[in-house]
Amino acid sequence: MTSTDTPRFGLVGTGSWARRTYGPALQAHKGVDLVGVWGRRPDAAAELAAAHATTAYDDVDALFAACDAVAFAVPPDVQAPLAARAAAAGCHLLLDKPLALDPDAGRAVVAAADAAGVASAVFCTLRYAPVTAEWIARQAAAEGWYTGRADWFGALYTPGDDAEVRATSPWRAERGALWDVGPHALSVLLPVLGDVEALTARRGPGDTVHLVLRHASGASSTAALSLTTPPAAAGIAVELRGAEGLVSMPTGTGVAQECLSVAIDALLESARTGVPAACDARFGLRLTEILAAAETSLESGGAEPLLGE
Repeated sequence: MTSTDTPRFGLVGTGSWARRTYGPALQAHKGVDLVGVWGRRPDAAAELAAAHATTAYDDVDALFAACDAVAFAVPPDVQAPLAARAAAAGCHLLLDKPLALDPDAGRAVVAAADAAGVASAVFCTLRYAPVTAEWIARQAAAEGWYTGRADWFGALYTPGDDAEVRATSPWRAERGALWDVGPHALSVLLPVLGDVEALTARRGPGDTVHLVLRHASGASSTAALSLTTPPAAAGIAVELRGAEGLVSMPTGTGVAQECLSVAIDALLESARTGVPAACDARFGLRLTEILAAAETSLESGGAEPLLGE
């Protein structure tokens, strides 16, 4: 992309997240041109493309060839191999979380992006919501944090939940809150407390998972993750304690489309400058490595040191 070109974006995915968030955000963004859609269901791709006055592609590689960048709104096990192909085709990558369900698949994306010299950004929502992003940056600049706590209690699989999301995202039911909301919690804790050196994971009711994390800074943290919380008890809270006292993350995460627009800006800036985005594919890979270690800890019933330290 040059400074005078309008970047051509493709969209991979046709589910509710693509229809509700990615498609509208890409169409509304004044700095990009949505030139095509590809999905595993051609009829759904045609419908989504028509809704945004763009082209439905039958061949995903043809879409990559027509684009400067590609946004992904597909399950992570589908996203990772397609993202590696898109990078090899020279496309910048706007990725959803989690990057992959397997660290090796995530490493392949990072390797492909590095080899092609393309930019990447992973859409961890709170890192792009202006209020929470500013709060995270302010806490990351402070020193002396002692401990942290991140609670992500969702009610996606309880009465009154979003049936469409449930129907079009079966991987969430299969892998649970650890992989769905775990990236959100980690994307807030890591910039402030540092990388995770070791962890322990334990199961709670429903799909609830409790994590105890030791960070490179010497601080510790906990994360409680659930998609099966009773609706009246659902909510998000992040709390940090340290030399400056107790601070809590502001409530309200912003509108998803608006946050995605900020993520698009971050990707474009990285593509223009060559400076990696804060939440790039390499950061997304680290989240996958941590989540995979947590899954191993759940299966073994013990602490699981992280690999690659």
